[in-house]
Amino acid sequence: MELSVEGVTFHYGSIKALEKVTFKVSSGEILGVIGPNGSGKTTLLRCINRVLKPKFGVVLIDNKDMATLGRREIAKRVGVVPQESSISFPFTVLDIVLMGRTPYLRRLGGAAERDLMVVENAMRATNTLHLAERRIDEISGGEKQRVIIARALAQEPKILLLDEPTLHLDINHQLEILELIKRLVVDKMLIAVLVSHDLNLASRYCDKLLLLRSGKIFSAGPPKNVLTEENIRSVYGIDVEVGYNPRTGSYTVTPLSILGEGS
Repeated sequence: MELSVEGVTFHYGSIKALEKVTFKVSSGEILGVIGPNGSGKTTLLRCINRVLKPKFGVVLIDNKDMATLGRREIAKRVGVVPQESSISFPFTVLDIVLMGRTPYLRRLGGAAERDLMVVENAMRATNTLHLAERRIDEISGGEKQRVIIARALAQEPKILLLDEPTLHLDINHQLEILELIKRLVVDKMLIAVLVSHDLNLASRYCDKLLLLRSGKIFSAGPPKNVLTEENIRSVYGIDVEVGYNPRTGSYTVTPLSILGEGS
């Protein structure tokens, strides 16, 4: 299984949000998308999912053009974990996860036995089965995020798109969520595209990184090639020290100072 993004360009009116973005990700891999605010990270996820339609370029899943698929077919292939999940009605956790089966349900029919089995498996995989009858507004932030991931898994997707999945979580729950994502991607041979502002966690959990600046790819590849002091200086405008942590096997970024004008 391969996700291929080829020359994707998107403009908000006269604002160039993405320019000729090209990359590939294979099953069992996590691609981390990093970059400053306004660099096009969330726009890229929306173009992959066809919520936004690129001005130019194509998004392919195993050479199948996403532009040829309807919303229902896209939802069977791509699961989304949004940055903010605003659920105002007090649904139960089971109700929320069952919503992931919507692409498979007949218009006038309810959930079939297989739908319930898929939902149960998704909840077991995310350790949320014990929360099934709890209201979504009564559980913690970390638990809620696991529920939203379970909902995405219930779609039986080949690809997970995650927009800052650890936003607003403490470090304990950040690690819990990222460990879960890593395990799911490896065990189920999924493709994950994950937006993150945390360079250290992105380095630790992502197989590849895509560093965006002003809608263009500034650098792409394994974390050790992308998270260089020169790259971070150029894109973020800060002086940093990059080191290697042998315990985690990942590269760490320590901010030192903001660069002044002319630096």
